[in-house]
Amino acid sequence: MNICIPKETRPFEFRVGLSPAGVELLAQNGHTVYVEHEAGVGSGFSDYDYQQAGATVVYSPHEVFARADLLLKLARPTQAELEMLRPGSTLMGLLHLAAARRERIEALLENNITAIAYELIREPGGEMPVLRSLSQIGGLLTAQIGARLLQSNFGGKGILVGGIAGVPPAEVVIIGAGTAGTCAARAYLGMGAHVTVLDKDLAPLQHLHERFPQAVTMISTPRNIERACAFADVVIGAVLVPGERSPIVLTREMLKKMKKRSIFIDLSIDQGGCAETSRPTTHDRMTFVEEGVVHYCVPNVPSAVARTSTHAFVNAAFPYIWQLLSMGMEQAIEKSPAIQAGVMTYRGELRNLQLWNTEEGGKA
Repeated sequence: MNICIPKETRPFEFRVGLSPAGVELLAQNGHTVYVEHEAGVGSGFSDYDYQQAGATVVYSPHEVFARADLLLKLARPTQAELEMLRPGSTLMGLLHLAAARRERIEALLENNITAIAYELIREPGGEMPVLRSLSQIGGLLTAQIGARLLQSNFGGKGILVGGIAGVPPAEVVIIGAGTAGTCAARAYLGMGAHVTVLDKDLAPLQHLHERFPQAVTMISTPRNIERACAFADVVIGAVLVPGERSPIVLTREMLKKMKKRSIFIDLSIDQGGCAETSRPTTHDRMTFVEEGVVHYCVPNVPSAVARTSTHAFVNAAFPYIWQLLSMGMEQAIEKSPAIQAGVMTYRGELRNLQLWNTEEGGKA
């Protein structure tokens, strides 16, 4: 099988769909791997690294897309990339199609593309290994991001996250006690912040409280969110409904009641965002100010640590790539419940009906 790895074209996407270590495993087992020129440079992998691993480097995106039986991407394809996809091929990536424009989904269907979303691969017990690894990185990074944005020279309130003797620490509110929210809590607590975590389900709050008894936990209701955010210096939105657009949990009215120059980090932006005021930003223009609150809404937060992120992503995703190759696509989809959960489109057939709820105003 021809396995192809393109260079990501979305702005500030430094990660790559497969590391040289993954390429080596595939090549040793008889697969032909094509890697686009400089596809791995953002993650610190050279063309030479891929060649040594057994890949063939190609110098045109058209060639890497045209050769692919299986295309291993990271970010959702752009319109230009959709036009290059070979009809009948298989695509694996972090697709986030619930936040895509409807015509992107229609293009996959028209070209008989089998699209498998890594972020929806789910084991029978409910674990989502690929999403978990990236959520961990995103959650941990919020502490670095929040600490920097609180600095006066970045437009923040001039607060040291952990405070100092005689001066209280930053107040951090995290909405969502899943993987990203828990990792964010861990990082901020480690820096000495005062942390409050809200979630609509009691079970994850109990688990978080057992791990971090110094954190304050609250059931997530509109009233509790409003009260908690009103005194916060940093608010983290870590709300996820797998395969669906993120629910709006932070309204404009709530934001108006927040402290001026406080920070809002929306980790849900890749699924549409969890605040009424959220809109995607990029790594070069990370923030905007709305209702006096500094918003950070970068969809690909883990790309800021591209090498770590790529290794973590490949560690989690490779077993499913291997299943697909060793069993064959039809058998893998039929016999692996985990892969089956990630199938968005299959040879011109829509497999996830939630995608038809996608609104025209979604991200490109």
